[in-house]
Amino acid sequence: MAATPKLTKETCNGALAAIRDTLYVLSGKWKILLIVSLREGPMRFNELQRGLVDITPKVLSKELREMEMNEFVVRKVFNTVPVTVTYELTPYAATVFPIIDSLREWGVQHRERIIEHIKQDNKEAVEQ
Repeated sequence: MAATPKLTKETCNGALAAIRDTLYVLSGKWKILLIVSLREGPMRFNELQRGLVDITPKVLSKELREMEMNEFVVRKVFNTVPVTVTYELTPYAATVFPIIDSLREWGVQHRERIIEHIKQDNKEAVEQ
């Protein structure tokens, strides 16, 4: 097993900066959900909006632009009538899949834990 590096002010600051960068890129309510949606393949704007239900066109447009800027999404325009525009994940986007998968696994465990505690609290309340 590899030795844990000694924590110093510099390593802590470096870790905080790296986490800050990650949160900046993935921040907000929609980016991770957009990545998950686009894992199924390229989608049009309206397909993404329908799939995410509560997202407004303005917010979706902003999120897609930011994801394009951070090289997670590529926007493709097809010369059709009317013009067809699709969004798809770049190969680089796959680098965040393990993070998203870990978040999903933790979310499932957390939900189960909370549900179990609610059941336990309800059981105790009935017994009293």
